[in-house]
Amino acid sequence: MIIQALAFYLFAAITVASGVMVISARNPVHSVLFLILAFFNAAGLFVLMGAEFLAMILIVVYVGAVAVLFLFVVMMLDINFTELRQGFLQYLPIGALVGIILLVELIAVVGAWVVAPEAGLATSLPIPPPDQVTNTQALGEVLYTKYIYLFQTAGLVLLVAMIGAIVLTLRQREGVRRQNIGEQVSREATVEVKNVPSGSGI
Repeated sequence: MIIQALAFYLFAAITVASGVMVISARNPVHSVLFLILAFFNAAGLFVLMGAEFLAMILIVVYVGAVAVLFLFVVMMLDINFTELRQGFLQYLPIGALVGIILLVELIAVVGAWVVAPEAGLATSLPIPPPDQVTNTQALGEVLYTKYIYLFQTAGLVLLVAMIGAIVLTLRQREGVRRQNIGEQVSREATVEVKNVPSGSGI
């Protein structure tokens, strides 16, 4: 129980600190790195609660979505990629700090399993009988039955947010030829016949 309490306080403290750094960092790249760190630590808290499926979803889906979020930030702020590549050494300390923290946490979790295997989730949490539903199945039944309308509403909100981000980042550039479907459809003559004399060529 002491190891689980220490792991909880470690994950919780780093999650809160990462959340504060996400909103206080002036550089958007630093904010993205701290956001990834916050997601990983929140996944660790889910594992401590026995919700391993939510932990994996948080890492696979949300950390993957951070890349899309970073793409929108780059598009909306019009960050120069050349300057971003030149400033790689500037972002290296923050990235190294995040990587070292994640490495220390992984070593702590694996070390706790090796040193004190009785503190693992397999023995500390009650194992459900085979006739009961699993964690993933129970979550799916609740999400798609009791909260189906809220789930669909969340999907619509995300769709509107995605369309809004695309509209905000769409730029009209001069000199770029675009397809005008209405003008193409309203054309009267699409094929013009030329009377070329024999032997003169085109």
